[in-house]
Amino acid sequence: MGYLLHGQREYEFEDRTLAHIKAVIGMKLAKREGFFLSWSLGVNQGSGRHEVWISEHSPIAFRFSGGKSPQLNPEWIKALLAISHTPRGLAVLSETEASKWVQRNPLLAA
Repeated sequence: MGYLLHGQREYEFEDRTLAHIKAVIGMKLAKREGFFLSWSLGVNQGSGRHEVWISEHSPIAFRFSGGKSPQLNPEWIKALLAISHTPRGLAVLSETEASKWVQRNPLLAA
């Protein structure tokens, strides 16, 4: 498990998911785009949802537990990036959810 460090808080994510979130956050911040990052909490974490504001002024860091960088799935990144441009902001999706999202949005499949 890895961690997204935002301000004084740490949020736990699986390394592969975190690598994809990091890629999209990097793309958006390179364009100086601020956005909300949101994700759902599992029952074992008390359920609910987290939402944090990410901008070029936000202190943010990533800490991975594994020594090797996971291979990135371009389709997953494409789905996360597309979702980040909606009013909801960047919502964390699983790789399976991202694949289904791309299939439902034919303009992304190209």
